Amino acid sequence: MTGGDADDGPAAPEGEEAAAGAEGFVYLVGSGPGDPDLLTVKARRLVEEADVVLHDKLPGPEIIDLIPDERREDVGKRAGGEWTPQEYTNRRMVELAREGKRVVRLKGGDPFVFGRGGEEMEYLAEHGVAFEVVPGLSSAVAGPGVAGIPLTHRDHVSSVSFVTGHEDPTKEDSAVDWAALAETGGTLVVLMGVGKLPEYVAALREAGMAPETPVAMVERATWPDQRVVTGTLDTIVDVRDREGIEPPAITVIGEVAATRARVRAFLREGGEGRA
Repeated sequence: MTGGDADDGPAAPEGEEAAAGAEGFVYLVGSGPGDPDLLTVKARRLVEEADVVLHDKLPGPEIIDLIPDERREDVGKRAGGEWTPQEYTNRRMVELAREGKRVVRLKGGDPFVFGRGGEEMEYLAEHGVAFEVVPGLSSAVAGPGVAGIPLTHRDHVSSVSFVTGHEDPTKEDSAVDWAALAETGGTLVVLMGVGKLPEYVAALREAGMAPETPVAMVERATWPDQRVVTGTLDTIVDVRDREGIEPPAITVIGEVAATRARVRAFLREGGEGRA
């Protein structure tokens, strides 16, 4: 939470009230991978107490349904494939806080794992609005876990890398160095990488990663309709197309992806057995 530290940071912009806490407050809350039982105790309490919850689609329908219609605003995907601009969400948080509202900005997974929580935090600070960050269980860890895939394993791997698949790995200014990742080894977890799967699979193979490297894709991890498919670097694109895997999904590349086959018969997955 802002305030109370020796390093108070920059002052609020001139002409804006710095004592935002006297007006309203914003909580940047991670909702976890989608199962409401995996909300933290604090996240659930804040959602129940908030005056307004600004949410996208990634928290999942069961969590969104916990919020009364009159207290929630969808700032995610709209009908027709349109998305709410990030600039609107930023302004809306500030606007509601200045109206004296307790605002929860509810994000899937963890706010700071490819969730633009860092941008929102900086925007709030620049506009003199007090806030608190409430971490959530990232789908990058939870998704493979519930599918029976350990990200590290003493017999196979001792490192893991998390990257976004939202970029085109062939463009010159890509922030993801797929060749370096292939050389590093370890487990590779790709978020938001369903559409670009053929491109980064090809980039990894061109960089020398073995075509028989195990790969798994976990769609809608922990949701009641969770699905998991497996293959290799050589076959996973065909598996994706055949099974119709769609976002949101996580791709796990590395030897640990083969662990699922050895434990599947005894594994309860996703929403199975949920009360």
